[in-house]
Amino acid sequence: MTVISLNPTDASVNGSVEDTTPEQLHTILTAAAAAAPAVASTSAATRADWMRAVANALDERADELVALADRETALGFPRLTGELARATGQLRLLASHAETGQPFDPTIDTADPAWTPTPRPDLRSIRVGIGPVLVFAASNFPFAFSVAGGDTASAWAAGCPVIVKAHPGHPLLSAAVADTITATLAENGAPAGIFALIHGYSTGTAALAAPEIAAAAFTGSTVGGRALHDIAAARENPIPFFGELGGINTVVVTGRANSERPEEIAAGLSQSFLLGAGQFCTKPGLVLLPADSDVPARLATLIADLPAPVMLGIDLRDQYRGRLRDFLAHKPVQQVAAGLEPTDQTGAHERITVAQTTTDALLADVEGLTEEHFGPTTLLVTYDSPEELWQAVTVLPGSLTAGVQRAAGEDVTDLVAALARRAGRVLVDDWPTGVAVSWAQFHGGPYPATTDPRHTAVGTAAIDRFLRTVAYQHVPEDALPPWLHDSNPDRILRRINGTLTTEPVKQ
Repeated sequence: MTVISLNPTDASVNGSVEDTTPEQLHTILTAAAAAAPAVASTSAATRADWMRAVANALDERADELVALADRETALGFPRLTGELARATGQLRLLASHAETGQPFDPTIDTADPAWTPTPRPDLRSIRVGIGPVLVFAASNFPFAFSVAGGDTASAWAAGCPVIVKAHPGHPLLSAAVADTITATLAENGAPAGIFALIHGYSTGTAALAAPEIAAAAFTGSTVGGRALHDIAAARENPIPFFGELGGINTVVVTGRANSERPEEIAAGLSQSFLLGAGQFCTKPGLVLLPADSDVPARLATLIADLPAPVMLGIDLRDQYRGRLRDFLAHKPVQQVAAGLEPTDQTGAHERITVAQTTTDALLADVEGLTEEHFGPTTLLVTYDSPEELWQAVTVLPGSLTAGVQRAAGEDVTDLVAALARRAGRVLVDDWPTGVAVSWAQFHGGPYPATTDPRHTAVGTAAIDRFLRTVAYQHVPEDALPPWLHDSNPDRILRRINGTLTTEPVKQ
C-alpha cells in the first residue's frame, strides 16, 4: 500500500511513501530488541550527547523541514518554526534532566542487622529503560508530537530504543526527519536499532502486538487510542500503553467574571479555541457560563468575518464536518455563531462554528454533549444558578485541562478543587492551548483524557513512563550499575538510608 501525502490547500500537490512490509518490520523489531540492553546500559551522559546531536541536526535543516511540514499540514511558518524549536528544545531539556540521575531514582539501603522486624540486607535499586518503545505520531503537531517529539525524546532519555509509526498526515516530513535522525545517531556511535520509522496502519498494529515491544505511546483520538490500548492489554504479555486522547477541556465562567469582563473572555476564548483551526488536544471545547451572558453575542461578532481556517487534511475535515452536522441536527443544541463559508472548495477549509445548549440538556445526555470535536468549534453551556453550575461540574468527563475565568479577587478555591478531580491541569484566568515543556508541567488526566492518569506526555516527568525499577540485593559493586556504587563519582542525588544526599556511601 502507498501512503499519499496531500497538501491541505491544494490536493494536486502530493507525494507518496510506501508502507513498511512485514519483512521490513521483522528486521526493525529484531534490531530494536538487540539494541535494548546496550542502550539501557549506556550512560545517561552519552545518551544525552546523542539527543543533543539529533537536536542540532534538525535545527540545521530547519528551513527545509519547516517548508515540507507546511506543504503537508498548512499550519504556517510562524507556527511550524516555533514547533520545531520546541521539539529540539525538548530533546535538549530531557537529555539534561536524564544526566542529573533524578528520573532513575537511585536508592541505597545499607545492610542493618538491627533493622526491625527482620535484619535488612544491602539493597540498592534504580530505574532502568523498559525496552523498545513504539510511538504513534500525532497529526496536529508534526514536530513536537511526531517522529522527534516528546515521546521519542522521553524514551531515549530513559534508555530505550524507539520505533515510530508515522502519521499518514505528514509522511514525507516523517521520512525526512527520520533520515536526519538515523544518520546523526550513526555518526555519533549510537547502536544500530536505537531508532526506526515505520509506515502503515496495519504495520502499526502488528508492531504493537509484537513481543519485542515493551511499551507504547500514542497521541490522537479517543476511538483510535482505545482500540490500540485494547491490543496492548490483550497481548500474551500485556504492556503499558500511554495514550493521550484529548478531551473537552471545560472552562467555567463565573457569574462575577461574566459581569466584569465579558469582552475580554470572549476574545480569549475565540483565540484559544481557534488556535490551529481548533485541532489542539487542549482546545476549550465546552464553556459553562451564565444564561444571561453576552459572551455568545460578543463571540459571534469576533468570528463573523473570519475566513474558514484550513484543517490538517481533507479526510480529517470531512470526518469532523460529518460528526458536527450530526451533532447539530440530533442533539438539543443550536448554532449561535459562525465564520465565513469556505471560498476554496478544493482544500481542507472549514467554517468556524459555535453552538449552545443548556445545563439541563447536558445533564440529560452527558456522553453525547461532551464528545470531542477536533476542529474549529466550541460548545457553550448556560447555567441559571450556582447550583446548576455545580451539577454540571460534577458530571464532567476526564480531560487534559479545566479552567476558571473569575472576577478580580474572587475566591474559586472549591471550584478549582472540583475541577482538579477531573483534569490533569487546572488554569485560572488563563487559556489551555499552549503547553510549556518544563519540570512542573503535567499533560495527562483521567480517562478519556489518557489511558493512565498517573503520567504526563509533556515535561521532564514524561521520562517516567518508560522506566521500570530493579532492586539489587547483596550484589557486589563491580556488578552494580555505576550510579549505585559507593563512591558516587558523578555526585548525583541519591537516597541513602532514607536521606537524600550527593555524598558517597559511608561504610
